[in-house]
Amino acid sequence: METPQELLTTRQTTRQVTVGAVKIGGGAPISVQSMTTTKTADVEGTLEQIYELAAAGADIVRCTCNEEAAAEGLAHIIPRSPVPIIADIHFHQEMAFAALEAGVQGLRLNPGNLRKPEEIKQIAAEAKDRGVPIRIGVNAGSLHPDIAAKHGGATPEALVESAEVELRYFHEVDFDDVKISVKASSVPLMIASYRLASERFDYPLHLGVTEAGPPPAGLIKGTAGIATLLAEGIGDTIRYSLTADPVEEARAGRQLLEALGLRERKDLDLIACPSCGRAEVDVIAIAREAQAALEGRGLPIQVAIMGCVVNGPGEAKHADLGIAGGRKKGHLFIQGQIVRVVPEDQMVAALVDEAERLVAEGVEARLAAADKSAEAEAAADRAALLDEKGSDANQASVKIEKIHRRLAE
Repeated sequence: METPQELLTTRQTTRQVTVGAVKIGGGAPISVQSMTTTKTADVEGTLEQIYELAAAGADIVRCTCNEEAAAEGLAHIIPRSPVPIIADIHFHQEMAFAALEAGVQGLRLNPGNLRKPEEIKQIAAEAKDRGVPIRIGVNAGSLHPDIAAKHGGATPEALVESAEVELRYFHEVDFDDVKISVKASSVPLMIASYRLASERFDYPLHLGVTEAGPPPAGLIKGTAGIATLLAEGIGDTIRYSLTADPVEEARAGRQLLEALGLRERKDLDLIACPSCGRAEVDVIAIAREAQAALEGRGLPIQVAIMGCVVNGPGEAKHADLGIAGGRKKGHLFIQGQIVRVVPEDQMVAALVDEAERLVAEGVEARLAAADKSAEAEAAADRAALLDEKGSDANQASVKIEKIHRRLAE
């Protein structure tokens, strides 16, 4: 019997790029993207939203980098983000360089408002040196005026030509680590543009209906465009663009892929922080061990594995259950509240035990059963870790100094 995916048109073969640890194109699973709505300079607020987006199904998150404070924010955010971060760049070449200094895993450039060939080539050359991919993000609403005039406005040919012009600049500096989008707010124009792009390019395509508006109309428009193309085998990564909480974008993207059989449904949803400078445990190993121990138990919950107790419980407070390392201990938390502290070698066993109790008894009962001394012990461990490693364990200040130098050039 054919699988749901086999009933769709076979996916077109594209090149593959890598954004952080996420592969796009080349047969990789279709990924879900969204964009934060916070000020990027608001580090804690932005990280909270990134974790919410990851919890809702986002594989990659884009943040605006429109000013020096935003670039500085990225230097703090990237080491602590559970997913790769792409910097959204408009108009200002220098902000692309600042974002690269901050350590972003990808750039998005709009050919309609970053137009000087030499600046574009300089960005591509530096991205090549750093191994950072770039999305050529064409938008029907901001086409280069010369291209719009040539084609009589925003047409599929105009959008695709805009991407082709940008590609030529990239090729002049031997840069080929590229994704392409040709978005429009008109669903028929968007579909026609991507169909043409899929004929012209073998680069991965990022699908989206731009400025789709608020739900439910925005969801309908986004689904009409994205689903049509995915069913035709076109597209490697997707983003809904809604006038709403971006969590709705991530959730819709994940649900669409599941409905089309392009991503597997799963009961357990496990998220983990990157292993940053403050982590005192092997986050990757513990996440793998926890995944293996929890899968197959029929537990429909979200579980977070965090490297340290300083930021972990707060950043992952939207998870049903989590555990954070630190001081040779595991700090077990439910919806951000510390409920138990266990020895480090018992972290996974304690996590499995609490997960089963949580599903059987409910959140309120398990919070009521919390060890009353756990929060105080966790607070002491946080203070000790801050004393040992300071408030800049990820050395963001070094990146910020480089950002300042680049912007002063």
